[in-house]
Amino acid sequence: MTTDNYKNCSDNNRICVPETTLPRVVVVGGGFAGLSFIKQLKNKLVQLILIDKGNHHQFLPLLYQVATSGIAPDSIVFPFRKLFRKYKNVTYRMAEVLHVNPQKNRIETNIGVVEYDYLVLATGSTTNFFGIDSIARFGIGLKSVPDALDIRSHLLQNLEQAAITCNKDEKEALSSVVIVGGGPAGVEMAGALAEFKKYILPKDYPELRSTNIKIHLIEATGKLLQEMPEELSDKTLSYLEKMDVEVLLNTAVEAYNGEIVKLNNAKFIKASALIWTAGIKGKVPAGLDISVLNRQNRIKVDRLNHVEGYDNIFVIGDLAVMETKKYPRGHPMVAQVAIQQGRKLADNLLAILNNKTVDDFEYKDKGSMATIGKKKAVASIRNLRISGFPAWLIWSFIHLMSIIGVRNKFLIGLNWMWSYFTYDKGDRVIIRKYQPETGNHHEMIKKAFELKN
Repeated sequence: MTTDNYKNCSDNNRICVPETTLPRVVVVGGGFAGLSFIKQLKNKLVQLILIDKGNHHQFLPLLYQVATSGIAPDSIVFPFRKLFRKYKNVTYRMAEVLHVNPQKNRIETNIGVVEYDYLVLATGSTTNFFGIDSIARFGIGLKSVPDALDIRSHLLQNLEQAAITCNKDEKEALSSVVIVGGGPAGVEMAGALAEFKKYILPKDYPELRSTNIKIHLIEATGKLLQEMPEELSDKTLSYLEKMDVEVLLNTAVEAYNGEIVKLNNAKFIKASALIWTAGIKGKVPAGLDISVLNRQNRIKVDRLNHVEGYDNIFVIGDLAVMETKKYPRGHPMVAQVAIQQGRKLADNLLAILNNKTVDDFEYKDKGSMATIGKKKAVASIRNLRISGFPAWLIWSFIHLMSIIGVRNKFLIGLNWMWSYFTYDKGDRVIIRKYQPETGNHHEMIKKAFELKN
C-alpha cells in the first residue's frame, strides 16, 4: 500500500486504515471464528480490517499445558502480522473496541473510530463466575495465556512456600489444588496436575514427599464431560480416581477466600489455589440492543449468523447463540463450531455481495475428545467410542495438526516426546509474581463465608 491509500490518517479521531472502493468488513476478534472467516476470504474482493486487543492468535485447547509447565506459552500463539503477510486485503490494528455504533456504521476503539459496510463480531467468551464475588477475586479462570501463566506462577509460588514452612496443615493447603468444572478443560487440568504430582514433585520438592497433597475436581452435575457418552464419562472418572484425583460430583462451590473452599453441602476444603473452569459467557461490545442477548451473555443470531434488527452485523463463534431443532439452546461453545461458522459466513457474505443464494449454517459435529494424561484419553467420533492409548494418539495428532505454524508444531511435538520418554516437564519457572485481586480481605472472607439463614 502506498501512502496515497491512507488519506484518512490526517484525522486523529480515525483509525489509520487504507482507503478502498471495495466493501469494508470489520472483524472484531482473532480467535478461531474470526481467523477462519478471514482465511476463507483471503485476497477476495473485500477489504478486511481485523481489530483485536492482542497481536496474536491463541490456541486455547492447550492452555492447561502452559499452566502445568508442559509447554512454553509462545508455542501456542501466532502473530497476526506474520499470519497475514500474504493477504493483500487484510489490515490488522491492535485496539480494544469500546462501543459499536450501528446507526453510523462504525465502531469506536481506544485508538479511534473506523467505519464499516459489514461488521463481524467474533469476540469469543470469558470466564463466568456466576456472580460469586469471592471466587472471582481469589480464584483463577483459564481463558487466555495470561490466565495460564497466572496459574503456573501461583502453583509454583505456593509450592516454594510449602517447602519452607514447618506447619503440616499449611504445607498440605499450599500444595493442594481445587479445580471447579468437569468439562474438558477441568478434566485435562486435573490429569496434568496429577502427573505433575506423581513424577515432578518428588524430584523437585523432596521437602514435600511426606505431605498429603490433594487434587480435587468438583462438578455440580452428576457427570464428567457432559457432551460425552455415559461410558466415556465413567471411564474418565475411573482414570482420574486411579491417578489419585478426588472427584466430587453433584457438588457446587459457594465461596472461596484464598485458603478455604466452601461447598454447598456445608463442607470445606483447604487449598491455596482454585482454578475455575465451570462456566463461560460471551464478551459483548457495548452499543447493541441488550434484547438480543441470552442468559450466557451471547447474542442471538439467525441461521445466517445475522443479528436481528441490524442489517449488516453478524456474530460468529462463542458469542453467537443460534437456536435450531437439534440445538434449541444454541451450539456448544467449542472451537469446531467457531471455525465452521466463520467459513460459512465468509461464503454467505460473498454470495450476498454477488446477489447469489445463501445457505443456512448447519453444524457438522466431528466429535469430542479429552486427554487425562499420558496414554489416557477418551474420544467420541461419530459412532466410535475410544479410550486409552488409541484415543490419546488421536487426540495428540489432531491437536498437533491444528496448531498454526511449523515452528510451533515442532516445539510442541518435541516437548511431548521429551515428556513421554522422560516423565519430565520443562518451563517450571516463575516468570512473574501472581497476586490475586486486592481489596478488603477480611470483609470479603466474612461476606463469603457468612452462613445462610
